[in-house]
Amino acid sequence: MNPLQSLRAFVTVAREGSVSRAAVRLHLTQPAVSLKLKHLQDELDLKLFLRRPQGLVLTPDGQALLPSAEKALAAMAAFEQSARALHSTLRGRLRIGTIVDPEFIRLGAFLHRLVERAPQLETELRQGMSGSVLEQVRDGRLDVGFFLAPPGVGPGALAPEVAHRELTQFHYYVVAPAGWGQRILSSEWSDLAGMPWIVTPENSVHHRLLKGTLEPLGLTPHGVAQVDQEACMLDLVRAGVGLSLARDALAMAERQERGLVVVEGVQLPCALSFIWHRDRQDEPLISEALEALAGVWNLSAAA
Repeated sequence: MNPLQSLRAFVTVAREGSVSRAAVRLHLTQPAVSLKLKHLQDELDLKLFLRRPQGLVLTPDGQALLPSAEKALAAMAAFEQSARALHSTLRGRLRIGTIVDPEFIRLGAFLHRLVERAPQLETELRQGMSGSVLEQVRDGRLDVGFFLAPPGVGPGALAPEVAHRELTQFHYYVVAPAGWGQRILSSEWSDLAGMPWIVTPENSVHHRLLKGTLEPLGLTPHGVAQVDQEACMLDLVRAGVGLSLARDALAMAERQERGLVVVEGVQLPCALSFIWHRDRQDEPLISEALEALAGVWNLSAAA
């Protein structure tokens, strides 16, 4: 005998007051319901119902057991619901490559939305330069990441197997130390390239943007120091070491607060993108990340 089926028969007959009506509710035949009631009463060695002209009514023993039977069925229903939910609950670890500062890439809002959508999902953050994030997404060391490149380009020829979604566009400006206004006599790249520059490794977007601008002109920047963090670049500019690139918002803030010189008329367009490997497009981890990202950046999830 299945005890749960017998309990369901008992509770349903108690509620309906009729075996025939209970059979309809349970999608069983009347003999099947009657047999389940008989088995339950025999097993408990208790009489649970009395037959009256108006139908079946509970005996005092049946009335005493009914609340416990209802609780048992409710607990089993909750258990089954929890078990079904486990099949749709996303688990695992999402490895995310981050760049620049968290506020700019809306990292906090992205993680908050991700945890709301998939509370069992664990996230691992790895900070790096844009190019290093791309390499790790391409070879599988990272699942997703943020990437900087000229608008509309994304990883492009660097990694055609990596897909991207463009999030926002902005500009890089050329910034110089305070008091260098008289030294910046021209905004021509032929003049700017010969001045002292704080340069960055090949994996950085600063390097790629400068190279993409200067190489067609047959120019290279006169590097006097190399750093791999945006904060260090600005520190060296403030210290009077040389020129550097800075995101538009940072450049304007440095000019306002510290008197750095922003070279007029020189802007390098750039875009922030989210990247993942094309072969993993349909994986639940990637899909969940893209859904959360779309909510933070007000994008279409299917874009």
